[in-house]
Amino acid sequence: MKIHVIGLGINEQAQLPKEAQDVLAKLTESDKLVGSERQLSMVKAYGTKAQTHVLPKLNDLKHHMDEWASLGVERVAILASGDPLYYGIGAWVHRSFADQEVRFYPNVSSIQAACHRLGISLQNAQVFSVHGRPLASIRTQLHPSKTLLLLTDKTNNPQAIAKECIEMGLGLSELFVCERLGYEHERVTRYTANSLAHVEEIFDPLNVVIVNTSAQSGRLPSTPGFKDGLFITDKGDGQGMITKREVRLAVLSYLGVEAKEVVWDIGAGCGGVSIELAYWNPEAEIYAIEHHETRLSCLEANREHFGVVKNLHVVHGRAPEAFANLPAPKRVFIGGSDGEMSELLDRVWQRLPLGGVLLVNAVTDATTMEAMAFLAKRDAAQDAYDESSTIQIYRSERLAGKRIRRPHLPVSLWRFEKCLPGERS
Repeated sequence: MKIHVIGLGINEQAQLPKEAQDVLAKLTESDKLVGSERQLSMVKAYGTKAQTHVLPKLNDLKHHMDEWASLGVERVAILASGDPLYYGIGAWVHRSFADQEVRFYPNVSSIQAACHRLGISLQNAQVFSVHGRPLASIRTQLHPSKTLLLLTDKTNNPQAIAKECIEMGLGLSELFVCERLGYEHERVTRYTANSLAHVEEIFDPLNVVIVNTSAQSGRLPSTPGFKDGLFITDKGDGQGMITKREVRLAVLSYLGVEAKEVVWDIGAGCGGVSIELAYWNPEAEIYAIEHHETRLSCLEANREHFGVVKNLHVVHGRAPEAFANLPAPKRVFIGGSDGEMSELLDRVWQRLPLGGVLLVNAVTDATTMEAMAFLAKRDAAQDAYDESSTIQIYRSERLAGKRIRRPHLPVSLWRFEKCLPGERS
């Protein structure tokens, strides 16, 4: 079965390139044309003999198309708003029908049109979708002096976006609401975040929001190494169960997380490491494992506060039992073991693939001894490349009006990268 995915652009009546027009013209009575009622009406002028079907939910569409293929339907054309492969249905079709012959027909997206209305070079802006996604996720993008192009929905509307800007300390940001682009009553309106947050007007659901963030100091930094005080912790003021800033930066470096990887943070505490891993690696999937109720509550609150709601998964449980339903990791950080370090090390090592990384945080003598015993096992098997370092932090404080350097407990980091037995020289 051949599948054609046709982009309709942004106009009230579709303006299709000749190649897409030819597809519609060649469809026969036995072929299928799928789209929303609005999309189907947009292509009436091009004429088609195909049977039309109103677009159902994607799971239902997959079922229908599999059925059509089994019945010998030769061609299906799917209509898509804007550009099918730019935050459109195209990606889903490509994934779902990889075994079929699929052709895509591009067109102008609402994002492109908005850029042209305001003279914005698309390569100099960041496109981000909050359509059908948690609005808090936008917090990972709200940094000073950026241009953001946002796809919205009924809930995540212009006013809600403005309130997020204010929440992140960027209330002076400039926002443009671009409504009904390409339609007769198109409108582009400028606001500041502070003013838009109080606008009671209901905007047309066909809108794109452009945000030029202000140069104010945002509440979340634009570089790794969040201050401890930014975290909600079980003891307040960043003094609770989190990995301290200086050690956290070393952890990020030692783990070296890449896109699409699965990472476990065992004994995540209030989430210092997990939050930064998820924040700076939005295409990785981070699983934070914690059983302590108060710390779990802080972890959940930090997940929302930092906007890492899409790729940070909080796992309520005690390791290693909590591993049962988790996807296999590529990288694992053990920040706390609750007395189970020896078993955790062995269980994690079994789950890691070749090239996988295990990073162990050791503060107590007992944990250090268990890490050293694990190192001895790896030396005997010659199945790991290892390195370790000890970090001693001194922070300045005032005592009786004088500035002093107060030491924190030294922290040792033990890194193991899995290789074939005997491979390590």
